[in-house]
Amino acid sequence: APALAQADLGIAMSSGTDIAIEAGDIVLIKNNIMDVARAIEISGYTLKKIRQNLFWAFFYNSAGIPIAAGILNPMFSAAAMSFSSVSVVMNSLSMKFYKSKIN
Repeated sequence: APALAQADLGIAMSSGTDIAIEAGDIVLIKNNIMDVARAIEISGYTLKKIRQNLFWAFFYNSAGIPIAAGILNPMFSAAAMSFSSVSVVMNSLSMKFYKSKIN
């Protein structure tokens, strides 16, 4: 458990001690070592989605806020800003259909 707490990434098996499970950053439910590779793959995909969401939200808001402040009426501007949030949520929900390439 102390080694897991000190490590950059601590991975514990669910069959381990309670202290090791609490100290681990990732807890593997099944005792399958391939789940480590899947966890790393999914974390990379998650970071990719986070970067996509940040890019599109920044791009959309940097273009939309000046337009909303001067050109458009407030109701249309509120709907446009809501669309930004909805698009980020929908992009995040697309992760539900992700299939791991590791068997």
